[in-house]
Amino acid sequence: MARITIRKAEGTWTVRAGGAVLGESRNALELTEGDYPFVIYFPRADIAMAFLDESEQTSHCPHKGDARFFSIITKSQTLENAAWSYEVVKPEAAAIKDHIAFYATDAVTIERV
Repeated sequence: MARITIRKAEGTWTVRAGGAVLGESRNALELTEGDYPFVIYFPRADIAMAFLDESEQTSHCPHKGDARFFSIITKSQTLENAAWSYEVVKPEAAAIKDHIAFYATDAVTIERV
């Protein structure tokens, strides 16, 4: 079983796409699962939800729960399924409820500032 560790991410974290800042948070969480690189989860309240469009895609993780995906709408393109949020969360991952994570790509930057 992959061990999940969730802790407060130190400092201020931002997520950007298409030249826009989608969110900035001092309350982000860092989730580490097994040997995978950590993922930053932003409180939904710190994200400009107007840039996100709920997609049809969903997924299930036996350790975290059921997630739904969001596409990011920028001025020049739509980044399909670029973010996700666990809507039904397993007890060991309860801290990430109402948080959103993003795939870091050439078009999406997640960084500590």
